[in-house]
Amino acid sequence: MTIIKNTQSQTEHGPKKNKVRLKSLDALRGFDMFWILGGEAIFAALIVLTGWGGLHWLDKQMHHSAWHGFTFYDLIFPLFIFLSGVALGLSPKRLDKLPMVQRMPLYQHAVKRLLLLLLLGVIYNHGWGTGAPMALGDIRYASVLGRIAFAWFFCALLVWHTSLRTQIIASVSILVGYALLQMFPLITLDSTGAFTATGSINAAIDGMLLPGVIFQNAAVDPEGILSTIPAVVNGLLGVFVGHFIVKTHAKGEWYKLAVMCLLGLGLLALGWLISPIIPVNKTLWTSSFVLVTSGWSVLLLTLFYGVIDVMKLSRWAFPFIVIGCNAIVIYLATSIVNWKYTADSLFGGVINWFPVPAQSLMAVIGLLLVQWLVLYWMYKRSIFIKV
Repeated sequence: MTIIKNTQSQTEHGPKKNKVRLKSLDALRGFDMFWILGGEAIFAALIVLTGWGGLHWLDKQMHHSAWHGFTFYDLIFPLFIFLSGVALGLSPKRLDKLPMVQRMPLYQHAVKRLLLLLLLGVIYNHGWGTGAPMALGDIRYASVLGRIAFAWFFCALLVWHTSLRTQIIASVSILVGYALLQMFPLITLDSTGAFTATGSINAAIDGMLLPGVIFQNAAVDPEGILSTIPAVVNGLLGVFVGHFIVKTHAKGEWYKLAVMCLLGLGLLALGWLISPIIPVNKTLWTSSFVLVTSGWSVLLLTLFYGVIDVMKLSRWAFPFIVIGCNAIVIYLATSIVNWKYTADSLFGGVINWFPVPAQSLMAVIGLLLVQWLVLYWMYKRSIFIKV
């Protein structure tokens, strides 16, 4: 974990060349994280305040699908993986032709990042005051941060050692191969169906190979072993978009936005087209789920990139940029810091001053505000914790 206190650095040969960095990337990452920090409770609080039934649909979007299907909240996790791929694609490096002495620092960084995120994922799983169990068999090792780590790691290896054509072939091969493996599982726990919790090959593989405990003692872990493989494609599609943004200049920014929009719509259409055969399912991370979530990810990035980096309208996004600059840190803090206690300590009297129907909404605002102020303090001092 690295703490960066400024954005300029020197090397022995002069100023270090800065990586391409898009404001829209930080803003969209912050927008994504906003809902995890407590933003998902806004619509439920608005229902209490207004009683308007139309908000129930929006509130439903703030919860994961029970099994098959798709909601906005299902997008948050794959969007983060996609954005990590975009960051790779903005400054791609080919290492395979470099001497090993020049490669080793990047290899070491990649392995350290992988192991650190796996550790932080375990810590996150056992936060909220419970702590990791002493018995190794009682620990949940699979995690959101772990999947992000593996997806980024394998994306990086492909970007560093293969051509864009090979990466595209790898993406298609993974999606097709994974779909076939799920449709015709070689091993299952029972015969309830290839896309059920106990009849999927995911459940069988997790039961055999995943160490420790499975999430909520279910048959299949939502961050299990097999379902991590297609998540790599979410990252690779981000790589392709990032590569397209930095390499396509001649036809202008609006051409980029048009192509990105068409790509997003195409991925969405393809994902829903195959969904009758391969259901859109977050827990199983099906190939159709990869396509649908990647489609929405591309469309959201197109919107943020167009407004913030092309049209230069970025002031409205500043709160999200502040969150996005230290996204993983605040995500981990949601598990190990009692933000609700802090918010109640600071704003409890103010919240109680409001009418009862408005108190839920004010509590959500207070919770978000206290977290944002900590991030703003870090942002103003140029403290960016990089994993």
